[in-house]
Amino acid sequence: MTTLNLDDFSDLIERPDGGVRRDAEDRRERLAVPPGALGRLDELADWLAAAQGSVPVRPIERARVLLFAGDHGVAGLGVSARPAGGAHELVRAVLDGRSPVAILASRFGAGVRVVDAGLDCDPGLLPEEVVRHRVRRGSGRIDIENALTVEEAEAALRLGMRIADEEADSGTDLVVLGDLSVGGTTAAATLVAALCGTDASVVTGRGGAPIDDLTWMRKCAAIRDALRRARPVLGDQVELLAAVGGADLAAITGFLLQCAVRRTPVILDGVVSAACALVAQRAAFRAPDWWLAGQASGEPGQAKALDRMALNPVLDHGVTVGEGTGALLALPLVQAAAALAAELPERPGPDESDTAG
Repeated sequence: MTTLNLDDFSDLIERPDGGVRRDAEDRRERLAVPPGALGRLDELADWLAAAQGSVPVRPIERARVLLFAGDHGVAGLGVSARPAGGAHELVRAVLDGRSPVAILASRFGAGVRVVDAGLDCDPGLLPEEVVRHRVRRGSGRIDIENALTVEEAEAALRLGMRIADEEADSGTDLVVLGDLSVGGTTAAATLVAALCGTDASVVTGRGGAPIDDLTWMRKCAAIRDALRRARPVLGDQVELLAAVGGADLAAITGFLLQCAVRRTPVILDGVVSAACALVAQRAAFRAPDWWLAGQASGEPGQAKALDRMALNPVLDHGVTVGEGTGALLALPLVQAAAALAAELPERPGPDESDTAG
């Protein structure tokens, strides 16, 4: 029996301000640029204005890339192109500024924070500020055992909630959400298949580091086995995350829910963040209004999850590297949308036109 009831978030989360969004749309109609000429940028500006509760929309000044890290026991089956237990190497590349997301974040002026929720490595390999949040070392092999105990799932969810509060309290005004994991897409695809009622083959993708056909078949079989254990606990999101999620996925779910409570907009990356968002939506149906799908990653599980949440990706550029990179590439577009909505002049009214003439 769980002590954390995610359904409570349904009462805590409100939609972004609809009145403000209408005011933003009205203002857009008065701008000198013809209506519709800016395409999707208009929609992004309206979304951000509603999230901020502000017209004109304020510029994004403190964007933060948030990466939750973890290893998944199912990677030991050979379902990933990366070695099992190797997620700490991904973390190190980010911390050293050698990964795509770190390079782009520096270029875009966004801070980067890595949270170790469940890496399978000696904590001494990484800085204390990264590893101090760890819930457990690695997650269980979901094809034959639970990823976490229910108590660990609750701890991971509360970790994500705590991180969301820390970011909101520090002034973060937009989060780019990603993951650093090995085996994470297998767990994510299992969650999507379970929540959407589909077969493993429908959601099994090739991962951030593309896999060959034999590896894909092993991955598909692992997801099918995990689904047999996921379906009986679909009524309880905490038990579902314990059964087939992982510490990082549970933390991301808690983070997304609490960000919606704190009215902090989030850009989602790939299938892992999409799967966690789907779990969060199950708990609080208004929560997806606070999220933006940054990119189409090409993972079928992500496409299924985004379709279920009615989220339309901003970009479709074939970037499969993961680690928040695709979502981060959407950040300049959101910033551009905010700048244009706030700074473009309005068309002169009839009186002003007469005066000018």
